Amino acid sequence: MTWARRSGSSLANDEDSRMGVIRAEEAVRLGEQNDRAVITVAGHSSDVRECAELLAMLGLDAGRRHKTA
Repeated sequence: MTWARRSGSSLANDEDSRMGVIRAEEAVRLGEQNDRAVITVAGHSSDVRECAELLAMLGLDAGRRHKTA
């Protein structure tokens, strides 16, 4: 019985590790998507005020910019 418990625990740890990697990859993907959306909104805004209002309405964060290189 002890062996089965250790094996199950190991499997749970592996699963947690994989989920951590998936969450990290998803965070990067969402950050990149946010950055592209901010650039698109800024490019179609007539001025800074309109850009800020549109970003707020869309729930986008212009301060999230990060390097992807």
